[in-house]
Amino acid sequence: MNEQSNNDAEIFGLLEQKATREQGFRLLVRSYQERIYWTVRRMLDQHSEADDVVQEIFIKLYRHIDGFNKESSLYTWIYRIAVNETLGHIRKSKRYKTSDLSEAQSYHSQTTSTEGLGAKHIEEVLSRAVNLLPEKQKIVFNLRYYQEMRYSKMAEVLETSEGALKASYHHAVKKIEQYIQEHGTEAIQQ
Repeated sequence: MNEQSNNDAEIFGLLEQKATREQGFRLLVRSYQERIYWTVRRMLDQHSEADDVVQEIFIKLYRHIDGFNKESSLYTWIYRIAVNETLGHIRKSKRYKTSDLSEAQSYHSQTTSTEGLGAKHIEEVLSRAVNLLPEKQKIVFNLRYYQEMRYSKMAEVLETSEGALKASYHHAVKKIEQYIQEHGTEAIQQ
């Protein structure tokens, strides 16, 4: 068993007992909050929206923890809920991720202490290219590239075939490469 599986077993043990349910949920939040935040943030690219959606995700997890049937891993279940909640938020707001340069610059200045200016610009161009992807390709690219999620795990989370995911990722990478080739230096100056 790996460390996450052991942690999940501890979480389940605590969640199953009424006396330790709150403690188990706090452990679940500590274990998954950062990864879920970054998954959502890359799909929405707005800190305030991402925070709101992450809060809704954990509320939903708390309300439905008894419905988890353990057929999949806790990790898969949480990511499935996170992706579905984020997509629901996108659909409700009827807008797709847009890049706010000032927020991106602020975000990069906070998170890239050792990176040079060139790396910040590259990340901004990549973010803009990802923003232009169709919804499914954006999700697959974010899960694979940023979360380094295996296709088999992604197939469980997104409830689709590995082949479809590989094709989506391939198309996303090609579109991103094309955008960077066509707009690389222009996009940086926008």
